[in-house]
Amino acid sequence: MPLSKADLQRLRSLREKKHREELGLFVVEGPKVVAELLAAGFPFEAIYVVKDGDAAPSPRLAAEGGRRFPHRRHPIADVEIGDHLPIQSAKVEPIEITPDEMARASHFPTPSTVLAVGKLTHTPLAPGALDRGLTLALDGVQDAGNVGTLLRIADWFGLDRVVLSPDCADLFHQKVINASMGSFARVRAHTADLAAVLAGVKVPVLGCDLQGDDVHALPALRDAVIVIGSEGSGLSAAVKPHVTHYVTIPRYGGAESLNAGIAAAIVCDNLRRSAKA
Repeated sequence: MPLSKADLQRLRSLREKKHREELGLFVVEGPKVVAELLAAGFPFEAIYVVKDGDAAPSPRLAAEGGRRFPHRRHPIADVEIGDHLPIQSAKVEPIEITPDEMARASHFPTPSTVLAVGKLTHTPLAPGALDRGLTLALDGVQDAGNVGTLLRIADWFGLDRVVLSPDCADLFHQKVINASMGSFARVRAHTADLAAVLAGVKVPVLGCDLQGDDVHALPALRDAVIVIGSEGSGLSAAVKPHVTHYVTIPRYGGAESLNAGIAAAIVCDNLRRSAKA
């Protein structure tokens, strides 16, 4: 059955945050990222795939045939994350659509072969949560790709949570989800007023700043908050009073600054290594 005009309008409207919030839904595209989220157990509301006859499966997928995918073969299964991810991992039956329908529904100039719809979830931050474990706090990080990368870094280093200030890039923006490479489904992420939640924190709050102390001299910390400021202006005036210790990554060359993701990764690595020592 072809997609209705209302269905297409709804899918297209999810490009904008206000419509995502109104409908409580978001979209993610691409066989690899959808498969990553399925592998992480993310429950999609709907999955749309281009009809088999319009998008030929790869030789590896074709060789699997009906043995692994008895009712159909879809490009969603053909992703390089180890073994093929069976389409049965999805909790919903994939909906086949035509390339033209995908082109009209897609949020990308070049449509993918897979588009999935998920439900927005806003998990409140529990009182006192920041006093336990390692937290990555994002203060006005507005680049969606950077936010996704920071989620991936938090996942890599096994941080307990990520907290985003309301002026960060939307957690459910496609670029955030794609850049996270599946970490979106594994990392506990919250949106909250950073100044308010940091006000009563009992653990060290580390702010990344060019004038800070050498990050390599950090003592072992198993509980701490690492604050990463915006790409253009650094830490906000509201957050600065709550920072207990400023750290920096020593510069040996002439670069003006480091990307937010690189800086966060180096700080996280130092915290993890010092905790093991």
